[in-house]
Amino acid sequence: MSAADGPSRPDVPPRFHGRRRGRRLRAGRGALLTTLLPRLRIVLPPEGSTFDPHALFGDTVGDVWLEVGFGAGEHLAAQAAAHPDVGFIGCEPYVNGVASLLAQVKERELANVRVFDDDARRLLAALPDASIGRVFVLFSDPWPKKRHNDRRFIGPATRTALARVLNDGGELCFASDQMEYVRWTLEHLTAEPSFAWSAREAADWRHRPADWFETRYEAKALTRGAPCSYLRFRRRPRRETAKNPCAIGGSDYIRG
Repeated sequence: MSAADGPSRPDVPPRFHGRRRGRRLRAGRGALLTTLLPRLRIVLPPEGSTFDPHALFGDTVGDVWLEVGFGAGEHLAAQAAAHPDVGFIGCEPYVNGVASLLAQVKERELANVRVFDDDARRLLAALPDASIGRVFVLFSDPWPKKRHNDRRFIGPATRTALARVLNDGGELCFASDQMEYVRWTLEHLTAEPSFAWSAREAADWRHRPADWFETRYEAKALTRGAPCSYLRFRRRPRRETAKNPCAIGGSDYIRG
């Protein structure tokens, strides 16, 4: 999946890091980029303005969920098929991944999927407060080299933006097979008072939740024997102002 850095200074424009294109697309998938994508693509309003994501789907959905970096789209398509009453927004700048999702949307005849094929941080900035019910960040690029850590999607700027756009009681769902990135994510999200880690026992982060679907990145990790971690964070009600305590003793609880 693609990833981007997340500078904490508001005066520094975001810089995207990651691939935009891969191998040449097959003719059928390439055609979807010119036929189907324009019908599903989200066009942002002028800078400084916001838009209602529910309006993208009309009265057919009761909630809107977001997946950041959907890769080849397996998880997003499966969620959309399982929840026809939920609108799904997928963010992915990698053209080949977008084409893969479009093929699944067409095959499954999914009417509740929209695509933002650019940097997810631009979309977050255009979403109003408390407009999203659930956010998935699954197996995003861990940027394992220390000098590249600030390119990870989860960081000081994005954790604030994610807390802003999530509904009270909404969920932020994260998964990775890179343990240092897991600890990084725990440190950053438990430092955000708006989030509460929902784990109560080790099984809660060692096994994929029943309402998530396997991605190809997860399957590859499990095939090579790499342990995967699955973290769920609840968006605290906005009326709560107390500092967020970690549910199980902080990020040191998870060890590689």
